[in-house]
Amino acid sequence: MPRPPQIDWPRVAAALAAAIPRERLHPAVNARTAEAGEASGRGWGVAFSGGGDSLALLLLVWAHWPERRDKLTAMHFDHRLRGRESAADATFCRKVCDALGVRYVEGAWAEARKGASEAEAREARFRFFERELGRRRMRTLWFGHQQDDIAETLLMRLARGSGTAGLGAPRPVQAMPGGRVHLRPLLTMKKDALLDALRKAGAVWREDASNGTADYFRNRIRREVMPAWVLAATDRDALAGAALSRELLDEDDAALEAWVDALAPLSADGSRLDVKILHGKPRAVVRRALHRWLGAQADTGDLSRQGFEALLAAVERGGFTRFSLGRSGFAVIRKGVLQFERLPAAKRTGRAN
Repeated sequence: MPRPPQIDWPRVAAALAAAIPRERLHPAVNARTAEAGEASGRGWGVAFSGGGDSLALLLLVWAHWPERRDKLTAMHFDHRLRGRESAADATFCRKVCDALGVRYVEGAWAEARKGASEAEAREARFRFFERELGRRRMRTLWFGHQQDDIAETLLMRLARGSGTAGLGAPRPVQAMPGGRVHLRPLLTMKKDALLDALRKAGAVWREDASNGTADYFRNRIRREVMPAWVLAATDRDALAGAALSRELLDEDDAALEAWVDALAPLSADGSRLDVKILHGKPRAVVRRALHRWLGAQADTGDLSRQGFEALLAAVERGGFTRFSLGRSGFAVIRKGVLQFERLPAAKRTGRAN
């Protein structure tokens, strides 16, 4: 049986870039890459699974930013959940990178097991990304999310009751701890259009067979809900509508964060929350200020949604409150100020009352 012809990946990248010019990428990403910090010569990481989205991403970054080719690192993570298929994915990714002259690194999930959750797999993948970025002193990581991902994420997060911060994801430019940033330039495109452009450019890619199963929530949304939802929209472009909603929710989220910043209800070290400043403000503002205060406290444990709502109501009332935060101590509102009062070590053996 004759071997399939070798693919000229630089030629494919050029053809894809002609079909998807840089102006079609998300404007926030284009603006970010023009900033002084991104133009300084630091390396860029590209998440590369071998699927159509991530392949298009790698080819477009390689083609549209030729001055950064020697500073690109493609990062491939093997979840070790698909046996030989996973190994073939890695081989494919390595060959593409060799043809483009792109540095390639791969990692594998040592703790992989059958029945692992989506969240566990995602956490393992992101630990790998963070480790490799740190080793190479890179701050920028590119992802191939597109408009179908926006709609899937929106539907998934609606099911768990997310607010604007969660519904505004995935963001084109996402600030991360330590000065790092995640970039998603393909959020302006639908998956079908992206894959069609890849085919016309002469590309092939890897298909993850596990995406066709009903094992994970995202897969069930993708296979069962999305087609019916898009069809039900009839004369509306449901995917473009979801992308627009994401943009608007992200804007609202940024406005609320800016409002909390302007009020400055937290002390410099985050230990105190001035409840008086928040009196009469919209609940969304008070909620965010309280989230910030809780995030600044150490060893408070996870507060349930019901517990958070009860504490939020106490902050809105503003009177004296002593609210249990589990074994470690209490949230106390006294004289219009919320603070954390830690239990003495000898009393932490039992649950606080």
